[in-house]
Amino acid sequence: MSGLNTGMNSRERLRRLFYHEEMDRPAVIIRWWGFRDDPSLDDLYRLMTERADWVEPWHASSLVHNVPCSSCSDTEASENNYTLKTAADAERYLEMPMPEVGGNVSEYFRLRKMVGDRGIVLANIGSNPGGTVAAYFGSEQFALQSVLNRDMLHRLMQRELAIKLRLVDFLIEQGVGPYFNCSGQEYITPPLHGRDDFFDFNVRYDKPISDRIHDSGGRLSVHCHGSVKSVIDGFHALGADVFHCFEAPPMGDITPSEAKVALKGRVALEGNIQISDMYEKSPNDIRVQTEALIRDCFDDHKGLAVSPTASPFMAGKGGVCYPQYLAMVETVINYNRKQAGYNAYTAQQR
Repeated sequence: MSGLNTGMNSRERLRRLFYHEEMDRPAVIIRWWGFRDDPSLDDLYRLMTERADWVEPWHASSLVHNVPCSSCSDTEASENNYTLKTAADAERYLEMPMPEVGGNVSEYFRLRKMVGDRGIVLANIGSNPGGTVAAYFGSEQFALQSVLNRDMLHRLMQRELAIKLRLVDFLIEQGVGPYFNCSGQEYITPPLHGRDDFFDFNVRYDKPISDRIHDSGGRLSVHCHGSVKSVIDGFHALGADVFHCFEAPPMGDITPSEAKVALKGRVALEGNIQISDMYEKSPNDIRVQTEALIRDCFDDHKGLAVSPTASPFMAGKGGVCYPQYLAMVETVINYNRKQAGYNAYTAQQR
């Protein structure tokens, strides 16, 4: 670490996270993908934008227009009213015109200017092909179709892949990037689906998307909850540069140290403080968790962003979670100060 700039700004720190380069300290991210109209979160918003490493989401998936919905189904509405319920529904969907892709991207550049050197803007392209198709059916029906009509699922995913590639191409042509995000892989993970399904439905269709992004010089972060220990190498295989949120038991099945060993030098880690802990634990509990996370995942001074597993989600409860968020942010920032002091001391000893 000696000689590395400890005055690194957030934009550079996050760039190094995505590009797997040495960092002055872990990044610390307050995920914020909604609830911006809740005044109880005003202090948390200031913490995100003024002290944490600011990651501002921009929903690029809104540039996909006229997506067919439940009109392709002739079955009766039910409590779980998914778009597709039968193989016949799927065949009708496959015959529909492809959606249009395009629109005004000025909001992305406005956000990038607003964030400045405080962080980055992340272009969210939405759910991956596998997750999109799984959501069309619902988890139970998708699992059934994966046995009975697997070829049909692949044809649906090929369609969704074509849409995503058109979206990514449009974004790159408009100068959007280099940071992109997708989700949806969690629909096809254990225990409902095995390793073969993860690679057949997630890796197969995500890799062309990440390749297109990487060919443009961009980077991809992937958001996936759940039990991923048996498929953790799949996130490197599908082309993720950052993986959120590697959950330990009981919410997941992989510890931070296990995730680091599996992905070290290949995929950066973002996480993994459970969002419920930000409401239910004490600030000291969060400090202890954060210190342990840094110890387990930052031994190489690369590839770690400390972050909750989700965005703040309890309306009107900003005052409840704020002390815990503050403890998380300050613990990470203090690592930078401690490391700077250590570097100065060792330099003197030489």
